[in-house]
Amino acid sequence: MSNATAKSRVVVVGAGIGGLTAGALLANKGYEVLILDQALVPGGCASTFKRKGFTFDVGATQVAGLEPGGIHHRIFSELEIELPQATPCDPACAVYLPGESTPINVWRNPEKWHEERLRQFPGSEPFWNLLSTLFKASWKFQARDPVLPPRNWWDLLQLTTALRPDTLVTVPYTLSTVGDALRFTGQGNNTRLRTFLDLQLKLYSQVDAEETALLYAATALSVSQEPQGLYHLQGSMQVLSDRLVKSLKRDGGKLLMRHTVEQIELENNRVSAVTIRNQKTGEISTETADHVVANVTVQNLMQLLGEKAPQGYKKRVEKLPASSGAFVIYLGVDQSAIPLGCPPHLQFLYDANGPIGENNSLFVSVSRPNDGRAPTGKATIIASSFVNPDRWWNEDNYDDLKHQFTQEALTKLEKFFYLKPETIIHIEAATPRTFYTFTARDKGIVGGIEQRVPTFGPFRFANRTPINNLWLVGDSTHPGEGTAGVSYSALTVVRQIDR
Repeated sequence: MSNATAKSRVVVVGAGIGGLTAGALLANKGYEVLILDQALVPGGCASTFKRKGFTFDVGATQVAGLEPGGIHHRIFSELEIELPQATPCDPACAVYLPGESTPINVWRNPEKWHEERLRQFPGSEPFWNLLSTLFKASWKFQARDPVLPPRNWWDLLQLTTALRPDTLVTVPYTLSTVGDALRFTGQGNNTRLRTFLDLQLKLYSQVDAEETALLYAATALSVSQEPQGLYHLQGSMQVLSDRLVKSLKRDGGKLLMRHTVEQIELENNRVSAVTIRNQKTGEISTETADHVVANVTVQNLMQLLGEKAPQGYKKRVEKLPASSGAFVIYLGVDQSAIPLGCPPHLQFLYDANGPIGENNSLFVSVSRPNDGRAPTGKATIIASSFVNPDRWWNEDNYDDLKHQFTQEALTKLEKFFYLKPETIIHIEAATPRTFYTFTARDKGIVGGIEQRVPTFGPFRFANRTPINNLWLVGDSTHPGEGTAGVSYSALTVVRQIDR
C-alpha cells in the first residue's frame, strides 16, 4: 500500500510557491494536505498587493520554466491546470554599466545574444563557450531529476541514474568559480565583462563573479535564451499561486492563511505535529502530521525546531554567511514617465567602484500596456537593491534610513524615467523589515543561500533533513531562477515522500 493510498497526512509550513507546489502535487497524489501560512495572501515573495488601481509584484517579477519541458510546464501539466498567459522577455534584461548610455541587451534569441556579446565584450567568446558547454550538460542532468545532495540509498540511486557520460564534462569544474573561469579563458583582467557578470550574478547567486560557483552560473546566465527563457506574466505573479491553490483545493487539500506555525513537534527524531496560532483569535492548537514540509528559510527551520534542532545541523546553519535583504521601491506612474521601447527589465550600476547593492545598483521591472498591472494610460515601476538586513533593525534611524534610500532610488531612476510630481501617482517602499512582517522570513532575507562552491550542488542543504519525515523546500535548498528553482525543490520532495 502506498503512502497516498494510506492517506498520510502532510502539513506544509508556508504558502510560497515551493510550499504550494509541494502541497498541490501531494494532494493530487491522494495525500491529506494542510498548508499553513501567517500572511494575508499566498505566494510569499511571489505574491502581489494593490494600491490606487495598480497591482505590484512584491518581489519576484519574472518567471522561468514555462516553456515545454520547463519545470512550471511539467508541474502544471501533471496537475492538469492551465499555464498562465505570459510574454517572453526579449531582451531578458537591459544592463547599463556606469557612465554608459547604451545597454548590454541580454537577448532571448541565441544568435542575437552571441552578436551582442561579440560587440560588447570582444575576445570573450572562450568564456561564453565554456559556459554554454557546462550549461547544456547541467541542463540535461537536471532534466533527469537527480536528488542532490543524496541522503539515503534511494536518493543516491536517483543521482546515479541521472549521471551519464555527457555529465562528465562538468566534473572538473565542480570546485571552480566564475572568477576561475575568467582566468582559464584569458578574461581575468576584462574589467567590463567582470562588472557585467557581477551585476547579473548578484541577482541570482547573491555574490559576485569571483565567488559564484561556476556550474551554478552556467545555468543562471544561460537560462534567458531559447529554448528556455524568462517570461512576463499577464496579470501579475499572483496567477501562479492562485492556480496552485485552485488545484490544491480541487484535490481535497486545505489552505489556512493567517495561521502561524510556532513549533514543529518531534517524537523519537520523527515529526509528529505542529503547534499553530490563529492570528485572528489568538487560539493555540496542534495539528498532527505524518510528514512536515517546511517551505521556510533554513534559519527559520532552526527556530521552529528550537532545542530539538540537531546540533550538527544547527551549527552548519549558524556558520552560513549572512544572507541579503532587499530595499524595493514601488511606483505607480503615468505612461508618459516610461521611455518609448522600454524593456520589461533593466539593471543599472551607478558607480563602478561602489558595492553591488546598498542602492548602488537597481534591478527594475516595468509593466507593459494592458498587462493587468496598471489602469489604461498608467504603468508600474518596481526597483530593488540588495542590502544588509541587519542595519534595518535599528529603531532609532529606521524611518530616516527608509527615507534616504527612497530619495536616492528616485534620484537614480530619474536619469532614465520621467519622474516628476505630475507623473508619479503612487510611491511606496519596502525594506527587510517589511519582508519580515509579511513573509516571516528570518530578518527579511531574500533570494536564498549565497551560491558559493561550499553551498552549491553536492554541498547545499538537502531537502531531506536529519529528522525523519521533515522536509525542506524553497530557496535554501534550490536557489536561483526564482519560482523555477523552488518548484524544482518541491518536485524533489514530493518524489521522495511518494517513493
